[in-house]
Amino acid sequence: MRVKSSEGVEIAVRVFEGRGPSVVLAHGWMMSGKVWDPMIEIMQARGARVVALDLRGCGESARPSGPYSLSTFADDVVAVVEAAGGERPLLVGHSMGGQLAQLAAARLGERLGGLALLNSVPLAGLPLPPDAAGLFRSAPGSREVMSTILGLACTALSDAERTRLLDVAAGVDDRCVAEALEAWMAGSDASLAAKIAARTLVVATDDPFLPPAFLQQAVADPIARASLVHLPGCGHYPAAERPAETAAILLAFRAGC
Repeated sequence: MRVKSSEGVEIAVRVFEGRGPSVVLAHGWMMSGKVWDPMIEIMQARGARVVALDLRGCGESARPSGPYSLSTFADDVVAVVEAAGGERPLLVGHSMGGQLAQLAAARLGERLGGLALLNSVPLAGLPLPPDAAGLFRSAPGSREVMSTILGLACTALSDAERTRLLDVAAGVDDRCVAEALEAWMAGSDASLAAKIAARTLVVATDDPFLPPAFLQQAVADPIARASLVHLPGCGHYPAAERPAETAAILLAFRAGC
């Protein structure tokens, strides 16, 4: 299906029907909703209703001239939750998608049943060291650079999954990749975390860029009803590196919301 954002941008949404509250999935930088596919397959086998969106500029969604900002991306997420999320869904955000999920949750309030943040970039942003920032800024249009970034970020990514994620990344507009990078590094108003009413789970892994102690301090602590769980043995993309374990954590959390 397709959902229109508040400004009329068409957002592509895949809905996998099932039982219980929906699990709405917001992907991160240089990806689309297909990043979640290994985990979606497992959730479907367990009967869950899953909603996966492509942010503007990504996958099958419209590709406006801009802006590609945290605010406009968050509008996409809110529109999808309201149009396709059903009653009190669990909103899940990964990486930059975690920032967007927090911004959406601050706006949606009691509309959400729960919020899960996988290796989330903090609302305040994550400025990279100059060398890393230079590498990331050279990613648009370069499969080689994107492969290097995946190699740095992941600890348990199979060769097949690396190829699949690179194919997913190739479906993202270059301008979106460039502008979204600057957006998530710069961040947003960190005080908005205090407006998140939903029960929140922060999932940390052995991500070299976002270690558990940092996520506890920068993401979990500012949210009143947040707790953190550590999933060892994988890096930045747990839904691709450890899909079964990630699905189990999220569905158990959904059941308790």
